[in-house]
Amino acid sequence: MSQNKFVHVAVGVVKDKHGQFLISKRAEDTHQGGLWEFPGGKLEQDETVLTALKRELNEELGINIIQATPLIRIHHDYIDKSVLLDVWTIDEFSGNASGQEGQKICWINENDFSLYEFPAANYSIIKAIQLPDKYLITGEFGNEYELMTRINNAIENGIKLIQFRAHQLAEKKYFEYAEKIYRLCSAEKSRLLLNTSIENYKIYNAVNFSDGLHLSSKEIHHLSSELDLSGLMISTSTHNEEELQQAKLYGVDLVVLSPVKKTLSHPEVDPLGWKKFNAMVDSTNIPVYALGGMTTNDISIVKSHGGQGIAAIREFWRD
Repeated sequence: MSQNKFVHVAVGVVKDKHGQFLISKRAEDTHQGGLWEFPGGKLEQDETVLTALKRELNEELGINIIQATPLIRIHHDYIDKSVLLDVWTIDEFSGNASGQEGQKICWINENDFSLYEFPAANYSIIKAIQLPDKYLITGEFGNEYELMTRINNAIENGIKLIQFRAHQLAEKKYFEYAEKIYRLCSAEKSRLLLNTSIENYKIYNAVNFSDGLHLSSKEIHHLSSELDLSGLMISTSTHNEEELQQAKLYGVDLVVLSPVKKTLSHPEVDPLGWKKFNAMVDSTNIPVYALGGMTTNDISIVKSHGGQGIAAIREFWRD
């Protein structure tokens, strides 16, 4: 981390009942002036993050936090300072938000963030906002009917992010199925990531029927300008600190970290546990999904330890 001034900031992602997000514009004469940001402010001495957030949002916007949940912690070095953004989602609040300090504010839709310019550290927040807390990795299936039925059931149960993993299939069959899955996902605004190689992704022109790629930690070394990644979501698997930092270096959008708990599929592997999971997540600015023995009951635990949510096969892969 930089030797410059260190600033710990509490940040609130305020969402209204219509699903819009509140952003405010920084004064021109301040650091990063003229850019848009999520509201919040510096922690005072001996202040907790949540206490600071309640104070700041009341002073800045005139609202009172009723319920808030940790979203992501972001470390970022600017030329003149090092910043730790402690970001929380404001799940419930009272009052009508307005610019109490004369700042311009506006409510925007999830897909409109690209229309506004933010400080560099805020873009990881935007990624986290746009990701769900449940990530399905497809499991075993006997035939096409079973595959499509399970995918459809998952979507009907609210799954918005799916990784199609089927290494047992021949390449041609895999991409035939992927096209059909993508049609289901697109109709319900769920996103589909293909667990395949960059080479095969290009050969089968899969950019036309997927939202991105899930790559192994070895495969992300092959990311290059040869594949146009603009608009694609890139996910990768990680198991240790080195792989997490590699994912950060290559600019992936989200990672799966495993195993957090003991699993039936790999009982011989020692789990990370929550304490280590928390420490590893805090070392990266990428949204992290916990994998390994996860159930929906673990979502709140994952979030309290800095994660985005859970990735799972058995929990979501049902008839």
